[in-house]
Amino acid sequence: MSLFSCNSGPAKDETSKTDTTAAVAPPAEVKPAFIPFKVVIVQHRIKNFGKAETEYFNRDSLRKTYGISHYVIGRDLKDSNVVFVVDKIEDMDKAKSFYALPGAKDAMKKAGVSTPPAFTYAEFVRSNDSPIQFMDGLAVTHHVKDYGVWIKAYDAEGDSARKANGLIERGIARNLYDSNTVSILFEVSDMAKAKARVASPELKKVMTDAGVDSPPTFRWYTLIK
Repeated sequence: MSLFSCNSGPAKDETSKTDTTAAVAPPAEVKPAFIPFKVVIVQHRIKNFGKAETEYFNRDSLRKTYGISHYVIGRDLKDSNVVFVVDKIEDMDKAKSFYALPGAKDAMKKAGVSTPPAFTYAEFVRSNDSPIQFMDGLAVTHHVKDYGVWIKAYDAEGDSARKANGLIERGIARNLYDSNTVSILFEVSDMAKAKARVASPELKKVMTDAGVDSPPTFRWYTLIK
């Protein structure tokens, strides 16, 4: 009997019915397969970041005709006038021809670039496309004897161990001139832990055992956009 009947007629016997329709689980989300992509990393010193940034984006349309598109910009944590520009490229030779243009050199000068730019061409073979939570980052670059051996040892360390040390992997790139030169990009969630890990004898041993055969370069930066 209903305790909250809204009519004055005789109460009706309400027998619950069991829904025999099987619940259908929604299909699992399938992420598209990762497709490696090529980049150019341009490092230089500038006089004024705001001016340099404006000049950089003013040339977007021309860069696109050469198969170059914006990816990210970072500034060195120790010296914010040292800038890293990372652009996606369709073809390395085509991108190199763009940077060789007299107009490109003049644009850099106009933007206040005060040192000769350094260019690195690489291919991202792994990329974390989840939203970025922390703007500070670390780029680690070194040479390895055998990439297959190195990546197996790197993966064996595990994401959870790296996260416990304030490091979240954002991507792995291989140099286009020497595929055994590897760069790993990290998002830094805890700077103190990350710096302690980088300086630790444990990490040095992990790298040595994995076949790292050159002194690693550590670049601390903050993402701009």
